[in-house]
Amino acid sequence: MPLVPAIVADEIAFRYGSRMAVAPSSLAIPQASITAIIGPNGSGKSTVLNGIAGLIEPSSGSITTLPIDDRPRRVAYVLQATRVNESLPITVREVVTMGRYPSTGPYRRLAREDRAVVQQAMDRMEITRLADRHLTELSGGQRQRVFVAQGLAQDHDMLLLDEPLTGLDITSAQAIDDVIHEEQSHGCTIVLTTHDLTAAQVADYVVLMSGVVVASGPPGEVLTEEHLRTAYGPSLIHMKDARLFLDDPAHRHPPAPHEHQDRSIHLEVSPTDRHAGDDSVD
Repeated sequence: MPLVPAIVADEIAFRYGSRMAVAPSSLAIPQASITAIIGPNGSGKSTVLNGIAGLIEPSSGSITTLPIDDRPRRVAYVLQATRVNESLPITVREVVTMGRYPSTGPYRRLAREDRAVVQQAMDRMEITRLADRHLTELSGGQRQRVFVAQGLAQDHDMLLLDEPLTGLDITSAQAIDDVIHEEQSHGCTIVLTTHDLTAAQVADYVVLMSGVVVASGPPGEVLTEEHLRTAYGPSLIHMKDARLFLDDPAHRHPPAPHEHQDRSIHLEVSPTDRHAGDDSVD
């Protein structure tokens, strides 16, 4: 089945002053897919995500978000919790309610339907019991769930998430992962940045970056040893059986247990090269 794109980028480049952040690159992101943008620190992942969101303009080339059902595609952008001012004296409910502002405006009273959307977003992220607490009283995982709920409260056909699962506890990571797949099942297009090779491996589509788009496509075509060596260079330290291992500080998580600790991935190998025990966790 041919790819139906939600986003098409043609030879986009991004500069910050004299520094080239992303060299000219082209890509297309499929509609109703989970697309992972992956690469080492400084590879341009967040820059491309910001470009897709319309927060920054490419210095050359173009990004086009294609309409859906003959209307503009509605985009919700969820920042990583560490990139926002968590000390603001506002409650969880107030943060989630801000997701309705693009539809209602910040100075209009919320209608019953708006309040219902806010409540549903909190219920889905399992933060209703935290509704009256301030951000400063929450753990990092709880704060991340609050900002995902804010994104869900927006009218959206596309959900952009910047490092949504990095360093989270099991409960928060699972809640966010569940919602990502629920959104896709409803036809939403999901684009997320990640450092986690295992998360990229289970996405529908992968964009591998290293200051330029190294490769894009299904995980099996992108996450090859050749492409990963190009993107990660010396951080790709060795291959064992059918696994690649990374030595990259960005991939090291806090000691608290969670579900995203394995920094190795399986590669496709021929049956004659496959060894017993390939499925063990290193």
